[in-house]
Amino acid sequence: MTTPGYGQYCPISRALDVLGERWSLLIVRDLFLGTTRFNDLARGLPGLSRSLLAKRLRQFERAGLVDKIGSEYLLTEAGQELEPILFGLGEWGARWTFGDPQPEELDPAVLVWWMHTRLDTSSFPGKRQVLAVRFSDVPDRFWIVIESGVPSVCAADPGYSVDVAIISDVSSLYLIWLGRLSLAQALRTGRLSFSGPSALTRRMPSVLRLSPMAPYTNPISADFATRAS
Repeated sequence: MTTPGYGQYCPISRALDVLGERWSLLIVRDLFLGTTRFNDLARGLPGLSRSLLAKRLRQFERAGLVDKIGSEYLLTEAGQELEPILFGLGEWGARWTFGDPQPEELDPAVLVWWMHTRLDTSSFPGKRQVLAVRFSDVPDRFWIVIESGVPSVCAADPGYSVDVAIISDVSSLYLIWLGRLSLAQALRTGRLSFSGPSALTRRMPSVLRLSPMAPYTNPISADFATRAS
C-alpha cells in the first residue's frame, strides 16, 4: 500500500508526497553526509525502526532519489539537488528554532556516530589511529578506530592502544560539535580535555572537524566553521 498524497496539483505538494513523511529528511541528511549502507543509516537514526527505514528507502528508490547499488544507497542527480533545500532548512532552523539542548536530545552514541566520519587524522603517524571518547557524566565509553583512513565506532574496547582520549560531558561535546562552543573556550574552561602524547593532542584542533551545521548555529566560531566546509 502507498501512502495517500495531498491530492493537489502543485510542485510543493508533489515534493511533500515524497519527502514530507516522518524521518524522510533525516534519512536524506545522513545520505548527504556519506552514510550509504542500511545498517549504518539505522545506527545513526536509533529512533527509527528498521522496517520504516526500509520503507522510506524503497519510496526514495521509486521516486528516483536514490539508487541501490549492491548494499549501498546512493543519491541520484534528483537526490543531490536537494542539498540547498536541506541545508537551507537547517539554516532556518538554526536561526529560529535552535535553543539549548533538551535532555532527551543528548544521545552520546549518536553524537560519536556523527563525529566519527568528520575526523581528519592524516597528521597522525601510522595506518591505524584510535581515539577514545570518555564522558564525565555518563558511563558510556566509545572508541573510534581509523584504519587506513576508514573510521569505525566501537562501544567495547577494541584492544588497540589509544592515541588520544577526548574527555567531556555529553552536553558540552554536543555544543562543540555544533559550533556553539569554541574549542578554545571549552579547553580553557575545562569542559573539554585531551589525554595523550602532546605531539598528538596539539594536533586535535585540526583533527576534529565539526558538523556541517556548525557555520549556521554559530558563524562566529570561525576556528571550527572553516573546518566544517
